[in-house]
Amino acid sequence: MLINFAWQSLLARKVTVGLTVLSVTISLLVMLAIQHIKQEAKTSFTKTISGVDLIIGARTGQLNLLMYSIFNVGNATNNISWKSYEKLSQQKEVAWVIPISLGDSHKGFRVLGTTEAYFEHFKYANRRTISFNQGRSFSGTFEAVIGNHIAKKLNYKVGDSITLSHGISAKSFSEHKHNPFTVVGILAPTGTPIDQTVHVRLDGIEAIHKGWQSGVDLSQHANHANHTKTQDLTPTSITAFMVGLNSKLSTFTFQRKVNTYKNEPMLAILPGIALSELWRMMGTVENILAIISWLVLFAALIGLCTIMLAAMRERRHEFSVLRGIGASRWFILSLIQLESLFIVAVSIAISITAMAIGFWAAQDVLISNYGLNISSIKFNFETISTIVLVIGATIITSIIPCISAYREKE
Repeated sequence: MLINFAWQSLLARKVTVGLTVLSVTISLLVMLAIQHIKQEAKTSFTKTISGVDLIIGARTGQLNLLMYSIFNVGNATNNISWKSYEKLSQQKEVAWVIPISLGDSHKGFRVLGTTEAYFEHFKYANRRTISFNQGRSFSGTFEAVIGNHIAKKLNYKVGDSITLSHGISAKSFSEHKHNPFTVVGILAPTGTPIDQTVHVRLDGIEAIHKGWQSGVDLSQHANHANHTKTQDLTPTSITAFMVGLNSKLSTFTFQRKVNTYKNEPMLAILPGIALSELWRMMGTVENILAIISWLVLFAALIGLCTIMLAAMRERRHEFSVLRGIGASRWFILSLIQLESLFIVAVSIAISITAMAIGFWAAQDVLISNYGLNISSIKFNFETISTIVLVIGATIITSIIPCISAYREKE
């Protein structure tokens, strides 16, 4: 009876209740969305790389090196020589290396030049290996393996021909038209920047830049691909390389060896420590956003309390009738509390539904533009705790109109 009466009472005040629900819904949506983006961004970044002991590149900030080499964000300040790469990769502490060469793109998607070691040793999400949906790894100079998102976005399949562009902008006027690549493999989805990367061999990167100077093609050979077969395609430099060590105990020793390398200035970073620095930098922003979202919710709950108080005077006759038919004062107090909880419950349901639909609709945009693979919604501990806190705050703020109703009956 009480539940039905509370529901009918709210339906009788559709406009006022509807505006209150809208206010609380927007507040909850902002709060839950901020929490969800924060959690998913951390998960997305953390699972991108696994099992790599060190990342080595030209001397720069460790965050910059991490972002451009792993997350496809930003640009390298300089390259490192192939000779230095070979010398360091042959050190006794090193188990395997993955060289990477960046600087080209295909329709806005970054191109990564590497070797077969990439598919053998690179791992993500708790040491999961890269797998293929279709095709195989590259073996020829002008063969490419594309990420799953690229295949879906551009409707590519194995056997298609693609051309790479100089630079990383979405629109480029400097295309390597004389050296098309054939798609020989499409990777399984990973939820990482791998999905948005075109992978080619290092000698393929070197081949397309033969005859180029300062971003301009000087070769003008229609059969340039045939000319490159007779040339030495050993790279002169690479952007960075990832290292797996024989023993974790040698991590800091080898890092110091790289950082004090005399032949050229280089930087070796531990991915986990670099990510920790990123989270520390983002911590202040996260706290500010959390405070703002809680203040917005607090204002919405105060608005709910104010509306309930304003309705007390209008509902005096309603309460008198209820008392006349035998309703106790606790019945009326429970009625007011239940109405407030109904409003918040509906707001929670709408905000969660809206957030799920919103993130689902924006998934492609977030992946393409920001490299974030954000799921629709997950009911983890933090989300459930927030909902419980909101319900608790609703009960507390509803005490004020309850006290007003209680005094009216004295």
